[in-house]
Amino acid sequence: MAIRRFDFTCPNGHTNEYWVNHDVTTTECSECEAVATRQISLPAFDLDPFSGDFYGASRKWEKNREQKLKQERKANSQ
Repeated sequence: MAIRRFDFTCPNGHTNEYWVNHDVTTTECSECEAVATRQISLPAFDLDPFSGDFYGASRKWEKNREQKLKQERKANSQ
């Protein structure tokens, strides 16, 4: 069975990450020892910055392109 990382939250509001088997739904809170239940959380993944799917890289390209167009317009108007 594959071990995966899940978030667990106890009734006292503590949220912790644990590496457990996918069939584990409860565990003991490491802060208050109460029963913590598994929460649905976002998957962890990385996006390729050059494919256009990565917002920061795409925005940087747009800014650089805008600056280059401004420079070209300024050079052509003189």
